[in-house]
Amino acid sequence: MKNNRVCEILGIKYPIIQGAMAWIADGTLAGGVSKAGGLGIIAGGGMPLDILKKEIKTAKKIAGDKPFGVNLMLMMENVEKQIDICIEEGVKVVTTGAGNPGVYMEKLKAANIKVIPVVASVALAKRMARIGADAVIAEGLEAGGHIGEITTMALTPQVVEAVDIPVILAGGIGGGKQFLAAYALGAEGVQVGTKFLVAEECNVHENYKEAIIKAKDRSTVATGTFTGHPVRVIENKLAKEMLKLEKEGAPIEEMEKLGVGKLKLAAVDGDVKEGSVMAGQVASMVKKRETALEIIVGLMNDLEKEKVRLINYLG
Repeated sequence: MKNNRVCEILGIKYPIIQGAMAWIADGTLAGGVSKAGGLGIIAGGGMPLDILKKEIKTAKKIAGDKPFGVNLMLMMENVEKQIDICIEEGVKVVTTGAGNPGVYMEKLKAANIKVIPVVASVALAKRMARIGADAVIAEGLEAGGHIGEITTMALTPQVVEAVDIPVILAGGIGGGKQFLAAYALGAEGVQVGTKFLVAEECNVHENYKEAIIKAKDRSTVATGTFTGHPVRVIENKLAKEMLKLEKEGAPIEEMEKLGVGKLKLAAVDGDVKEGSVMAGQVASMVKKRETALEIIVGLMNDLEKEKVRLINYLG
């Protein structure tokens, strides 16, 4: 896109970043999204070093000369070694969560890696801009998985006004209307997760994909709110148990124990009743399986259609 800083900085055709989804966003999905003109992201958080290297090589093979990224959870013990692998393998972009990348910024910049932290507050966005982040991803509570406490619509314009670097909106992107709204809020790109769950290139279990396609407008809930680490998921037996414990004021340790291994149970093993089916509120707008290219082109075409509609509406 013309005059789009996200596209210029990342070297991509479309300002669409694929969300990093643990146990789901592998090299096949990331490579497919990048090949289609967006920016694919491998969810590296907690990934063993040999597996990370393997997934990066897979993404390279699929994406060709097009860039892709790796998401790093900074609280993980092996994150420094993961960074070394990203540098060795020539990864172009690193997105970060669960911590401050400041201590690694010099090393990443020296390797010409673009650093884009995920933020859930204005204060954190300002801090990331000060330490040299190339852009920030402002994630609202509509998103799937681990979320903040502010809605996308309220958070994004505040972050845009607070920093000079590009802002990428995450949470609530289901079609052209939300994409256009992201631009209206001042964002220069969007991060999309839930729609890519049903991509043909996505290796998540078929039961997980079906749960997304069958979702209704009120199918997701946020659990773990009182712990300070809320997670948005499709409501199922596990989610109801979590919410019950919260209502009863159960200890945080009991909540954490119940949640251990449940994302893998859903994403890999296909247990969508006892497992954690992370998904955003736009899950109800995902109605069919498509390729990564079809998803990206569809979003861009829908965006153009909505731009024309709005221009005609406003006169």
